Amino acid sequence: MTPPALHPLAPDLVAGLQSLSLDPALAEPLLAYLTLLDRWNRTYNLTAIRDPREMVTLHLLDSLAMHPHVRGIATLADLGAGAGLPGIPLAIAVPALRVTLVESNGKKARFLREAVRVLGLDNARVVEARAEAVDEPGAFDAITARALATLADILALGGHLLKPDGRLLAMKGARPDEELAALPAGWQARGVTPLRVPGLAAERHLVEIARA
Repeated sequence: MTPPALHPLAPDLVAGLQSLSLDPALAEPLLAYLTLLDRWNRTYNLTAIRDPREMVTLHLLDSLAMHPHVRGIATLADLGAGAGLPGIPLAIAVPALRVTLVESNGKKARFLREAVRVLGLDNARVVEARAEAVDEPGAFDAITARALATLADILALGGHLLKPDGRLLAMKGARPDEELAALPAGWQARGVTPLRVPGLAAERHLVEIARA
């Protein structure tokens, strides 16, 4: 791999990390992940975004924009993790966080296992299963999902994984007022926080849902 200081995408990534109040040294493992993702994506079509420069903004920095909301919690399940977003960038940026990457698609799960191995992420593991089939009730402080489903659907699929005081941290674009109004009984919104993603003009919100 190209040394981080010489990597053509390093300046954009470092600037984005600094804007998010993250350590610029994180650029090295994040670029290693991006390089691996780009290589596998050519064969396995893990993500529709092909341009590594766009991946810096739309994948890495977009995922990391929620990092303040996972600090202080111990366990996070990333449901429908796909290519590992946001779970892998968060595992890199917050080493104290134990991340479980839940993905039912075989080729994506293989990529996730390889990424965890290559990056040496001792705080991440892969569960190849559908979220609703994961038999770990009440095991997680938080679950998250990025472009997986509606808030109600995420709770139906993965709500059983949350501890009694656990939270869903859902990444959304525009403020999802209709989805908030359609939350199932027993759940309530605790907050909707606008997120600022460096280099991205589009809206982003983090929605926090907990048991009522």
